[in-house]
This record gives sequence, structure tokens and C-alpha cells, in this order.
Amino acid sequence: MLCSLQLRSAAAVAFALCLSGNALAEDSGTIETQKVAIKVETIARGLNHPWAVEVLPDGAYLVTERPGRMRIIRDGKISAPIEGLPDIAARGQGGLLDVALDPNFTSNRTIYFTASIEGEGGMGTAAFRATLSRDETRLTDLKRIFLMNRLSSGTLQFGSRIAIARDGSLFISLGDRYEKDRAQDFRDDAGSVIHINANGSIPADNPFKDGKKALPEIWSKGHRNPEGITFDAADGTLYTVEHGAMGGDEINNPQAGRNYGWPVITYGRDYSGAKIGVGTAKAGMEQPLFYWDPSIAPGAIAVYRGKMFPEWNGDFIVAALKFKLLSRLERNGNGKIEEKERFLKGSYGRLRDVIVAPDGALLVTTDESNGALLRISRANSTN
Repeated sequence: MLCSLQLRSAAAVAFALCLSGNALAEDSGTIETQKVAIKVETIARGLNHPWAVEVLPDGAYLVTERPGRMRIIRDGKISAPIEGLPDIAARGQGGLLDVALDPNFTSNRTIYFTASIEGEGGMGTAAFRATLSRDETRLTDLKRIFLMNRLSSGTLQFGSRIAIARDGSLFISLGDRYEKDRAQDFRDDAGSVIHINANGSIPADNPFKDGKKALPEIWSKGHRNPEGITFDAADGTLYTVEHGAMGGDEINNPQAGRNYGWPVITYGRDYSGAKIGVGTAKAGMEQPLFYWDPSIAPGAIAVYRGKMFPEWNGDFIVAALKFKLLSRLERNGNGKIEEKERFLKGSYGRLRDVIVAPDGALLVTTDESNGALLRISRANSTN
């Protein structure tokens, strides 16, 4: 804790410089992990609860801030907020959430993003598409392509991440809005992974596309609060990571029409300590590929496929909010997932997003009021 007015003043000046966008080049030195030494560089600081990051074609970064701002970070400098976003309900866990680049972004400048918005009945998760202007100052051609079908007054558990399939369609994870029974209602988008085309229409391979047994956009149900979703670039397998209650955070492989159990089955307990549901298994409900107990509060998941860390090829990297760490998990020859190590624990704050950059480095956002964008690279790398 700072113990003098002089130190407080110095800290205030430093914080103001961060907010103005001046680059920070903090190097962690060498951090030894099980298989490789890494270094952590602070690309930028002064972000307000940064939720997601994407890498633009020229190497700059597109970042969302939960209070409702989207910015570009280039050469360590943070841009002014991009104009043209919709009205966003930034309360509780809600706000501006994930962002993803269209596979043809270089030619069409199209992005997708999720946010909580207000409407009749309260708040809910929505998805949008828009065009980023050439000068990167505004969004144009904004279109809402999805809004969950039932809004509610709570401010918790919106999800939500976007994973883009090879055909350009979108998989979007939705939380149960802290109303657990909604995750088992197939006429309710809450607690599901939805699958839509880039224009918001329903793909032909959706399991309930005729709408007779469930909403046509639903891909899978029984999810609590999946704040991470990604494809394995090697084989196209879809994975989610989701928050349990007290324990029971899960990695799942959402498949068409499957039910992942929440709140009927779970490896967690209620925050009161009470049992939830019927136990850990029930016929017709899927088991997680992996679960944590106690909870680590996962913020995002990546499957590592990059050149910088060949030692991690095919491993899961999960950002954790509760213990402020990255978890690395391996799959053995039988496909079983095992957590092998945790690193960065407590060193940088709550870790919200993690993605693999084109050069193979990891990019991580810290969910703090003075949040940062971090780059994790090989300690002996010259990149």
C-alpha cells in the first residue's frame, strides 16, 4: 500500500499516462513453466475491464471494454473509442463482451460482437455484425443478428463468446442468466450454445431447425455460464469452458442436440453448500470432458495450435478469473484431459480472455478497472 502523498501522486501520474495511451513495455523477465520458459510483456494498460481481443491483419489489436467501448491498440497506443456501437446495458456482468473478425475481414471489414442490451422484460445477450471503417474510427452497417428470446431483470451470467466455423457460421455461448431452470427449457435461449449464419438466419444442419422440439437456433442446452468457446483449428472440434457454481467448472464439446445437464447434473454445489440437482450423472445428459473443483472461474479457452510453443501443441489454455492464472491442460492418447500446470497465478490480476496470436504468442486481457493487454512469448524468442 502506498504510504505517502508523494507516492500517491506519482501513482496518479502514472495511471493518467496509461489512460492517455502511452505504451508500456513491462517485461516480466523469465518465468519457468513445466516445458518452456516464457516472458510476459504489457502491450497496453489503462483499459476498463477489457473483455476480448482480436488481432487485425496489420498486427494491431481490436479490444472490447465491458462498460461499452471498443478500441484499437497500435504501437502500444490506445485509440479513442470507436463510434457507432449500439446502446449497451453495462450493468453487473453485462456490457460489451466478445468480438470476432469475419474470415474475410481483409476485404469486407466485417466484425461480429456480443453485448447485453435492454428491451421489454429487462436485459439479454445480443449479437451484432458491423463494418469497421477504413480509418478505424467508427462502425457502419450495424445490424443486430440475434437477441435471446426472453429478457430478464438480473445482471448476471450472459455468456458470451463467439466461435466462427469454417463455413462462416457463428456459434455463440449464452449463460442461464442466473435462473438455472432456464438452461433445461428448450424454448428458452438461456443456458445454450446457439448456431446462426452470419446474417442471423438458421443453418440447415441445426438439430431443431424446424422449431418443433426446441428453438431453431439452439445447438446444445444445459450450459450454466459458458464464457469461453473455441474451435480446434486442427480438426474443427468445438469446445466450451463454463462456470459452475461452487465447483463444477467444465470443459465441454457441444454437439448438435445434446443436453449438458445443468442444473440437473453438476460436479458443483450451491453457494450455500446445498446439493444441486440429482447428482453428477443422469441418462440422456452428457458428462463434461473435464471439470474443476474448486472452481477457477474460467473466462476463456483456447486450443493451442501455433509455432512459438510446439511443446503445447493441442493443449487447452484456459484463462481464470478467481485464481488469476492460466491453466494448461493436455489430452493423452485416449483423449482424456488432465490439468498439467498453472502459471501467472496472482501476478497480473483477473485473466479474462486468452487467444493464440498469428505468430503463436498468447494474448491475454486482464479484467480490471486499470486492465491490460498482455503478450506471452517464448523467453528466448526474438519476435
